[in-house]
Amino acid sequence: MSKPLKRRQHILITSGPTRQYLDPVRYITNASSGRMGASLAQAALQRGHKVTVVSGPVTVDYPAEANVVDVVTTDDMLQAASDRFRNCDGVIGAAAPCDYQPRKVLTEKIAKTGDPLRLDLLETADVIATLGQKKRTDQWVVGFALETDDHRFRAIVKLERKHCDLIVSNTPAAIDAVNNHVELINASGALVDTIIGSKAQVADRLLHHIDDLLIQKETTT
Repeated sequence: MSKPLKRRQHILITSGPTRQYLDPVRYITNASSGRMGASLAQAALQRGHKVTVVSGPVTVDYPAEANVVDVVTTDDMLQAASDRFRNCDGVIGAAAPCDYQPRKVLTEKIAKTGDPLRLDLLETADVIATLGQKKRTDQWVVGFALETDDHRFRAIVKLERKHCDLIVSNTPAAIDAVNNHVELINASGALVDTIIGSKAQVADRLLHHIDDLLIQKETTT
């Protein structure tokens, strides 16, 4: 009998921010750079996996071997990710989609009047929670939880709500940064690993755990 071989899987990665326009030139967004998503894509490719990245607007370069789908809004990201997830084995939700969108998007630029501008915002759809609800028994979901306090508790709440198999807890210090400091938590709420280093190093370690914990191994005779 030969040595066990790891299955080569098709991994979907969401990455970067999204934009929610207020008018033709102004929008709500965040400072997510896409560096973590790019590092995860590279780490997955180095393990022989096929990678599709659904990315919001970023300046970072994704690996040439990855199939990159560019999107703008959270709804765009949800649609693109949903369409592709059905043909993937798992998803890593490293993106930071806007959680809110204006109730009304104006067709003309908002003019300054000297008066306060009040925005009426609605929650956007949760991309990873939607994929988690739809996942098949042979698919897996890894989420990210960026919190300012009660990091582990809130990450566990999100893990359960989004039907994740693993969740990565980090802080706002990760946004547009070269390095990262994360905790990886499993579906039982237990700490799997604390990882500190460059985003490339963190991504490599995360893919190690994903391979070990979620990607089944095949044996050949």
